[in-house]
Amino acid sequence: VTLCTHNRQHFFGTIENGEMILSSPGSIAYNLWSLIPDHFEYAELGDFVIMPDHMHGILIIDKPDHAEQATEQDQNQLKTGGITGAKNPMINDNISRIIRWYKGRCSFEIKKILPHFAWQSRFHDHIIRNYNEYQRISDYIVNNPQKWEDAKSNSFKTKNS
Repeated sequence: VTLCTHNRQHFFGTIENGEMILSSPGSIAYNLWSLIPDHFEYAELGDFVIMPDHMHGILIIDKPDHAEQATEQDQNQLKTGGITGAKNPMINDNISRIIRWYKGRCSFEIKKILPHFAWQSRFHDHIIRNYNEYQRISDYIVNNPQKWEDAKSNSFKTKNS
């Protein structure tokens, strides 16, 4: 999962010598991501990193297939999703629910100290299908702070070439 701040503003800190130095909002973002398994029993965390203007994280979703195990009571609960019915993201145990909680909680806490904080409205996700892909993405996340200066330099060269 990748989440970006609004207009890629550097709310979460700075990179110094290839290491992320978290600001107060960055620490909040880090700590709240760490709490995801406490709030969502079907979620485990893989590697994650908070960057100045975005964050990357691996979420491991481990839950039984709800459709196979749904009882009549479960079916009745699915009908309580308001106008969206069972499509309401807040009644289903899925990645959208986790991200909505995370972004909402971060916004609530960070706006106490930085009232103009905002996220981009959407997020990018990618399903990891095998171990090699998992390892490649995990390495990318772990090494992201060290590659920050190179990425900024290449972006500047591309824009100004």
